[in-house]
Amino acid sequence: MSADGTGTDDTDFLARRFEAHRGHLRAVAHRMLGSTAEAEDAVQEAWFRMSRSDTSRVDNLGGWLTTVVGRVCLDMLRSRKARAEEPLDTAAAAPPGGPAEGSAAAVPRPADPEQDALLADSVGVALLVVLDTLTPAERLAFVLHDLFGVPYEEVGAVVDRTPAAARQLASRARRRVQGAEVPEHDRALRRRQWAVVDAFLAAAREGDFEGLLDVLDPDVIARSEAGVTTGAAAVARGASTFGSAALGARPAPVARHALVDDAPGTVVLVGGRVERALRFAFVRDRIAVIDIVTDPERVARLDIESV
Repeated sequence: MSADGTGTDDTDFLARRFEAHRGHLRAVAHRMLGSTAEAEDAVQEAWFRMSRSDTSRVDNLGGWLTTVVGRVCLDMLRSRKARAEEPLDTAAAAPPGGPAEGSAAAVPRPADPEQDALLADSVGVALLVVLDTLTPAERLAFVLHDLFGVPYEEVGAVVDRTPAAARQLASRARRRVQGAEVPEHDRALRRRQWAVVDAFLAAAREGDFEGLLDVLDPDVIARSEAGVTTGAAAVARGASTFGSAALGARPAPVARHALVDDAPGTVVLVGGRVERALRFAFVRDRIAVIDIVTDPERVARLDIESV
């Protein structure tokens, strides 16, 4: 029994649940903070908060942890702005009172310049520069929504704003980011993203498991009303099953490109009606997040623009 009354078995179970989401949390924090060391600090803080909270009734642990990491990053960004400091890529020791030594969540992660280089490659140097000019709330709204597909309802909960206000934060950030990027680079990036979407849809229709793995990020997350699926293999299995089943559906569904809440996506039409919408976020030209919306009321609230 640990000092806080938590049994070793309970702690190990919590650690395993946390480890299942570590890759996603690290990616969110890394893009929020631009620093490997600070990102690891934020993820470790999320572990401490989870280990001290009752999450037994949390239906969507991944979403809950994303909210926690978002709030931790928001506090770190506000502190950085207040001190006018740059992020430091020095490894920090885990504070006392964390998980038991030897548990998966207790393993320290040192600073990794290679990972910072990959970050710059995945989102662009110009984007990293302009992100530093945004307010903490704008940066968080943009990263969570545009890079990771987090719904505005959840973004608003992190920044203590309404969903409409969260949308405005992300829109302001998006305009500044787009203004900072070279237009031709932006067009080339979007062309590559649409090509990836086409490859994903083709592989899903054909039940091509290997083809799906080629376009999915290893830590991809697929979210729908039915739940959350993580990891390329699991998402590919689900997509190939859905694609094979859709081939025999009557009337036959029609998939079309669309901007879904300003991000590359696909709408699936059945009998001329939008039956579902898919919104994609990308990391290094691979699909990192798929948001699948099928609930008619949620579909109606989406901002869908044909392309």
